[in-house]
Amino acid sequence: MRVRSAVVSGLCAVFLTMTGSEVESAVAAPARPAQTAPGADAPERVVRGTCVVCHNDRTLRGNLSLERFDPTAAADHPEIAEAMVRKLRAGMMPPPGPRRPDDAELRALVETLEDQLDAASGIAPDPGGRPFQRLNRAEYARAVRDLLGLEVDAGDWLPLDQVSANFDNIADAQTLSPTLLEAYLNAASAIARLAVGEPGRRAVDHTYSNSEYVSQHPWDHVEGAPYGTRGGIVVDHVFPADAEYVFGLTFTSGANTRIEDIEVSIDGERVALLHYNTDRRVDADGRGGVTTATPPVFVRAGPRRVAAAFIRRADGPYEDLIRPHDWSFAGGGSGGAGVTTLPHVRDLIVTGPHGVTGLSETPSRQRIFTCRPTAPDEARPCARSIVERLGREAYRRALTPRDVDGLLSFFDEGAAAGGFEVGVRTALEAMLASPHFVLRLERAPVDAPRRGYRLGDAALASRLSFFLWGTPPDEELRTLAEAGRLTPEELDRQALRMLADPRAEALGTRFAAQWFRLQDMDKVRPDPNFFPNYDENLARAMRRETELFFANLVQENRSLLDLYRADYTFVDERLARHYGIPGVAGRQFRRVTYPDDTRRGVLGHGSILVLTSLANRTSPVLRGKWVMEVLLGTPPPPPPPDIPALEETDETRDGRRLTTRERMEMHRSNPACSSCHRLIDPIGLALDNFDVTAKWRVREHGVPLDTRGDYYDGTPVSTPRELVDALMARPIPLVRTFTENLLAFAIGRRVEHFDQPAIRAITRAAEANDHRMASFVLGVVGSDAFQRSREPRASGL
Repeated sequence: MRVRSAVVSGLCAVFLTMTGSEVESAVAAPARPAQTAPGADAPERVVRGTCVVCHNDRTLRGNLSLERFDPTAAADHPEIAEAMVRKLRAGMMPPPGPRRPDDAELRALVETLEDQLDAASGIAPDPGGRPFQRLNRAEYARAVRDLLGLEVDAGDWLPLDQVSANFDNIADAQTLSPTLLEAYLNAASAIARLAVGEPGRRAVDHTYSNSEYVSQHPWDHVEGAPYGTRGGIVVDHVFPADAEYVFGLTFTSGANTRIEDIEVSIDGERVALLHYNTDRRVDADGRGGVTTATPPVFVRAGPRRVAAAFIRRADGPYEDLIRPHDWSFAGGGSGGAGVTTLPHVRDLIVTGPHGVTGLSETPSRQRIFTCRPTAPDEARPCARSIVERLGREAYRRALTPRDVDGLLSFFDEGAAAGGFEVGVRTALEAMLASPHFVLRLERAPVDAPRRGYRLGDAALASRLSFFLWGTPPDEELRTLAEAGRLTPEELDRQALRMLADPRAEALGTRFAAQWFRLQDMDKVRPDPNFFPNYDENLARAMRRETELFFANLVQENRSLLDLYRADYTFVDERLARHYGIPGVAGRQFRRVTYPDDTRRGVLGHGSILVLTSLANRTSPVLRGKWVMEVLLGTPPPPPPPDIPALEETDETRDGRRLTTRERMEMHRSNPACSSCHRLIDPIGLALDNFDVTAKWRVREHGVPLDTRGDYYDGTPVSTPRELVDALMARPIPLVRTFTENLLAFAIGRRVEHFDQPAIRAITRAAEANDHRMASFVLGVVGSDAFQRSREPRASGL
């Protein structure tokens, strides 16, 4: 089709003119107060007397020699100097064991390095450069929602986004392969049809499936289902036409329950009541399930919320299940021992349309068809009006005459084949598949200076909106950009306006979720034999807790340090019961104060503690490594080759099961392991009172837990509270690591060594304002890295 060939040519032409860049990040943290003033030669003395002992031409520890490094000329070797700053500020160098210079000398060294680097950066700051960005899954879905009022799952068409430097929006990792190009074209075609409607569409099946890890107990009401129901499934489905549809259901059978009632509703209104009866079993797929379906139901076109949920008969008690949702435990399965007393909805199948009667107005059609031709000569002017309005929003800038003419040519082609609406749909499809929609293009001016240039207002508007809201610019921001009024001062005003908007919650669901690696929760399925009360419902609540917690820091402009030290969190009844927090009822999340000091900040969140565990035991190594990598920005080196994993150590001794700590001590008795584990293990052990599912415990295998250890600066830590206190004693690594990640997310590229002076400037300004969240955001938005760019260099830097 012409839409595809034209769009492919456009996307490929843009892609072939772009290049990528790769860089490393660096972080840091403060030293303790000095007892005596160091001499002027302290930096040189520390390097020659301490650093060179390991980092010399012969040993090359860390693949680094400092024999010829001059700390007073650090700007001559900025990458080496920034790596030293990171380790020194975190207190990781010199490592535990060897004689350490006093704190005043170490501080003099790191401050000398920073002064040299910052001064050199101030002479000619490098804003960095990157290739184009494309809309990833989340951004694509939000852009479609804003443009057409249509909720779509971009994962239906687009492959998983590649994650780099913690985030899925890093430009040089966003390849544009033929497969991905085809996916964007398919998405554009499907979404245009969903938005306009298809009265001539043939009947098809759409199947929505519940995860096998979802519990459907009476207390697990599904959001969006009618009150008085339990479990089931709720989906948002776009009906293509006014017609009849059939809703089929498959179930995981209940072991002891024969008859249940299932209510099927659309937008909260009951359309059918089905009866689940195990006496009429249908083994449609060999899994021993029960299948039933509604009679044909008339539904008008457009997006509707469809729910199928059981009528709740009682609140319990119910015999608990090892895996309540797994069919293999439910009558006839071969998965192992286990019980379930209640059936669960497994699949919802929507079949239709049948007997189409027309096409009602939908929210999407109302957004698209703002005019209607009443005569043939009115069709093209009306189409022009639609194209200019939608195109301006889709392309995130004012359309040129060439843009409009190109889209109208697609309208002409579609209208000739199927009339006015098909013409508009064809133009919309071309718009959604255009490089100007799919790619976030930032064109360099002609003869751009080598050291960089200020981005155009349209590009700045997109950067700001995707950063704070995860969406294209709204009308106010777009209008300012078109008028050329996005001065640095106006950008600050817009940033503050957008932070006060509920859409800024995207910083929790997008930025914080990826920085904390919450997606890794899906990789951990706690063993149901040991943790029978953990299911996907609880996992979702844990993830939501962390997202709401971070979003609240932004909304209330609280101190970043509350992220680590807060004595409160956000829970619903299920999560509060899991944590042992009394007095919380209902499914609504609310802020609560912890009843004691066992939990503090994000290190007390179930999301973090689960994703750093294994299925059948805690992992102090994973937890310590997560703190070092994610919070401190100082990842430990990879383990040496041919080192046996902890799982290969003995599990028992003298007839009893060993604790995780005992097995770790056996593991790190290997000299090749001990140097790294001395840094990692004490951090993870301080969190070991939290089990795999983040419940508090004092024993493991009947043995009292021993969580004692020494933080790598020598501070004793044995509890989560003591670990938080040790981290708070050195806040600079925490603050700089957060800023580094925030900057990378905002500009869509990895942070490089030459960005570190700007990061230090942002954190100093934020410190003067009690580390308020808005200070960090404004610092990032006001930075050269955000407002300026340069062409990516051939060397990749």
